Amino acid sequence: MFRWGMPRKRRVRLDVLSHPSHPACMAKPTISDSKQAFSIVVAIDFGTTSSGYAYSFTRDPGTIYMMRMWEGGDPGVSNQKMPTALLLSPDKSFHSMGYTARDAYHDLEPRDTENWFFFNNFKMKLQENNVITLETELEAANGRMLRALDIFAHALRFFRERALQELSEQSTVDFEPTEVRWVVTVPAIWKQSAKQFMREAAYKAGIASSQFPEQLLIALEPEAASIYCRKLRISQLADISLGGGTGGTTFVDANLPNGRKGSRRSRYAQSRMFLVENSIGEIWSELQTGDRYLVADCGGGTVDLTVHQIEQPQGTLKELHKASGGVWGSLAIDQAFEELLCRIFGASFIAQFKRNRPAAWVDLTIAFESRKRTAAPDRTNSLNISLPFSFVDYYRKVCGHSVETALRKSTVEYVKWSSQGMLRMSAEAMNQLFQPTIEKIVMAIDNLLKKPGVSGIKFIFLVGGFAESPLLQHAVQTAFSSRCRIVVPQGMALAILKGAVLFGLDPTVVRVRRSAFTYGVGVLNRFVNGKHPPEKLFLKDGERWCTDIFDHFVSAEESVALGEAVVRSYNPARATQLRIIIHVYCTPTERAQFISDE
Repeated sequence: MFRWGMPRKRRVRLDVLSHPSHPACMAKPTISDSKQAFSIVVAIDFGTTSSGYAYSFTRDPGTIYMMRMWEGGDPGVSNQKMPTALLLSPDKSFHSMGYTARDAYHDLEPRDTENWFFFNNFKMKLQENNVITLETELEAANGRMLRALDIFAHALRFFRERALQELSEQSTVDFEPTEVRWVVTVPAIWKQSAKQFMREAAYKAGIASSQFPEQLLIALEPEAASIYCRKLRISQLADISLGGGTGGTTFVDANLPNGRKGSRRSRYAQSRMFLVENSIGEIWSELQTGDRYLVADCGGGTVDLTVHQIEQPQGTLKELHKASGGVWGSLAIDQAFEELLCRIFGASFIAQFKRNRPAAWVDLTIAFESRKRTAAPDRTNSLNISLPFSFVDYYRKVCGHSVETALRKSTVEYVKWSSQGMLRMSAEAMNQLFQPTIEKIVMAIDNLLKKPGVSGIKFIFLVGGFAESPLLQHAVQTAFSSRCRIVVPQGMALAILKGAVLFGLDPTVVRVRRSAFTYGVGVLNRFVNGKHPPEKLFLKDGERWCTDIFDHFVSAEESVALGEAVVRSYNPARATQLRIIIHVYCTPTERAQFISDE
């Protein structure tokens, strides 16, 4: 019996023969029916550009605690999360994470950086690699290679240890590590191999184990955001459908006198404790059973889109379309800036500078990050971007002339050298760096809204760190406000993290999902002339069999409900056969006939 959330029960008996070319394999035993009760839920939002954790006690599920505020940080950036930056010592042992790692790497002598391992924004490498294995390697800032599994395990272990330390100080009663349920977030559009890789990295970090897998939940980021949005009060939302969101979003705050408006940054940064509604938030009062909404999770690396339908007043959710999206996160803006530098200073020099002065390159990206956050559709004045002294000095040594001379000779009209010794970029030039990425996001949302199965969307929720961009908010508002309401939650960059905690408290809240793949097994069946291709004919003990038949369990785009099952019975081909090796296959194609189909 295979239990994998099928929408209906089917019983089929097939005469099958193990494929002779299939290697033998035995599954490791796991604890599948554990009744372990968890008293604490800890969620780790492992982001592309920033990461953090939050937790809640099951005895008080209405309160979510954010991780302690971190020292350091970039101007204008909330430090309730930290940069996804990891520094390992020359012997490959853990040194530091976040701001501490970034600062320590910056302070190294240039010759010392050759021996250390600094990884920044490394999560996206799992999306970029076509084949992910436990032996996949990632490149550090200085070009050195290290096994990806070890890198991710170091980072996850850091959050595990910090969270457990904080919990031991916060909790009034003693607890065992087995009482903690862990939730780790991943993009919904990730390949299955990348999602499984994160689970293996978590096991290596001491978060759950293959013998106790129920202790770890892998949460899809847009789902977590959707769960968070259903708990919100009206005062925690900004409706930008009617003209807001072009110069920095504000929120009506019921806690301020006369309902005054409060800045999303100043008010939110004051507390690390988040209170949620006991049942459903006020926003749900405007939604009825059957209403539909779209969540656009716009992060640093990816943009995930998901569409949910409310099934009943309690707020259980049904996914209407399999998760979609692409690599259109805020890092694409950084890449556009790098391409701009290549046009000005030459691609070969930029590549050489990144390789030989990796710490200075990190400084330059930080300087750009703080300036790109000021980009807005109504901005008219130019902005300055600091170039590290080592960039200016290295360029003169390598190219034989100054940065200012390069800018004068450049064909890029909208970037100049300021009298303050900085790159001076016009507001229009900065906005142009955003446009290709924003256009892809808007087009993806538009294509999704046009699909018949997701018509009648009532809300679009913008969440994730990139959703803070006034340019992105303005573009979505302009494109879709006539069709539905555009809503931005307060603390949008933390929506996934808080929603992941809520998911850990109640993993059944999303009752129906859409399968991204067709799943099934490879079997042999009786060969039928005219039906089966001759090249699939297999003779065994005088019997004619058709090999490589793909027996479907669930098809791509099919609704998959929790707790439902498909049951199949398979007979051995020989009476003396004691074991059948069954391999499970998946394909994005809905109607594959054979496991050998492309």
